Amino acid sequence: MGDQNQRNQNQKQLKPVEKTNDVIISQIGDFGCYQLFFFFLILLSKFGTGWHTIGHIFLAGPTPLSCKTENVTDPCSDDCKDQDFDTSIFKSTIITEWNLVCNKQSLASLSQSIVMFGIMSGSMIFGMIADRCGRRPAFLGCCLMQLVTGLIVCVSPYFWFYCLSRFLVAFATGGTMTTSFVLLMEIVGPKNRELVAILYQIPFNIGHASLAVFAYFIREWRWFQFSITIFSVVFLIYICLVPESPRWLYTTGRLDKSIKILEKIARCNKHPTETIKPEIEAAYAALQARTPTKKGTLIDLFRTPYLRMKTIFMANDWIVVCMVYYGMSQYMSKLGGNIFLNNLIAASVGIPGTCLCVVMTKFLGRRLTLILSNSLSAVGLMLLVFLTKQSDVVQVSCAIVGLFGASITFPNVYLYGGELFPTVVRSNGMGLCSMLGRGGSILAPLICELARFGTWITPLIFGIFSIMAVIGTFFLPETRGLPLPETLEDGETFGRKVKPAQA
Repeated sequence: MGDQNQRNQNQKQLKPVEKTNDVIISQIGDFGCYQLFFFFLILLSKFGTGWHTIGHIFLAGPTPLSCKTENVTDPCSDDCKDQDFDTSIFKSTIITEWNLVCNKQSLASLSQSIVMFGIMSGSMIFGMIADRCGRRPAFLGCCLMQLVTGLIVCVSPYFWFYCLSRFLVAFATGGTMTTSFVLLMEIVGPKNRELVAILYQIPFNIGHASLAVFAYFIREWRWFQFSITIFSVVFLIYICLVPESPRWLYTTGRLDKSIKILEKIARCNKHPTETIKPEIEAAYAALQARTPTKKGTLIDLFRTPYLRMKTIFMANDWIVVCMVYYGMSQYMSKLGGNIFLNNLIAASVGIPGTCLCVVMTKFLGRRLTLILSNSLSAVGLMLLVFLTKQSDVVQVSCAIVGLFGASITFPNVYLYGGELFPTVVRSNGMGLCSMLGRGGSILAPLICELARFGTWITPLIFGIFSIMAVIGTFFLPETRGLPLPETLEDGETFGRKVKPAQA
């Protein structure tokens, strides 16, 4: 009798879940204690993505080369018989390790382009694995791969082996980015999904900023690589704490496992659990009985004129922000002044930039925010073109302005793109934009390499692309507060101005 009274008392304390069209969120709530815990848990994986993506700045840190041969000033001259690296800042880098100077100077930037190609490949491959085999095995697999391959980089005996190892680290990093985001988004309700999606980017910014701290105290590249990799040991806790996505289990017909996880989450959020099993089973039966709708393809994004235009201009925004953010992050190391302080400040502005994006997209809308942030990047970069002869402080300040604009743009293109494409081709649209954006990040190190022919060339190219992004965004419709387009017909009419009927 006492146990029954206790159960009745506990039942009264449970808060019913608000029922929505989303069967999963209708069981666990929009954003409760469990989602908050899971949010912070998944954020741990984002630090490593910042470290491994931007780490090249210090792995290939500046170690100026000079010639010690008498009466010879050019260290790359055939007359120079005795070359010497300046190791006053960095004791060793991949430049000094494999003598990447003179005619081999561009190989260092090429290694970073290989990293960006690895991220692009990993995002696609692990994304497919997550869809086929589940979010949990894909996520755990890429976290373990990031740890193992990151440690292998530390002992690379040859430059080609270093590039291969860094490609594999980047491959795992790209997978971590994709699978962690999907895991998080699939248990967060629509009321907070917007905020969570943007704040999810902050650990990447913190990871980027902390690289300067690591590099300041660890001046040898192998130990630096070890320090940014060994943290991944923490990811072993994911084996015990990260369950499979209940949404993926539901859509693939694994109802018993999905119900078990949903009941656990509901109990943590203090919601009733007795209705979960019948509601999930009923919803799945209805899903099976429903006539399947025609799925869209990549070609459908370009089949009609207005949707084609929106796809092109949104993809351009992705290319530009990836190019500017990653390119200027690397270009900062080529400017004068304290490399550690420069990069710490430049990376740190990404944190308020991401937070500001939340406010701007909410009150100004996605379109105007994107125009303003791209304009800010364009102003900073074009100013840098004309101020390359000025003091280091002036140059670094202009570069930081450009980076700050990109830090606002980055989370916005995720949000804006997701709302712009219709449901039937949303995955295709976002996948295409992400792939082309990674193409921009692959080109970024090579564009930075052009600075040796003139320091103004790199910011000029990035500035022109930023201006093109501003112009293109004017042709995109606003999506704030509007229902998401569902069909291809919606995609063609969504945002199009309706002409008033003529009398």
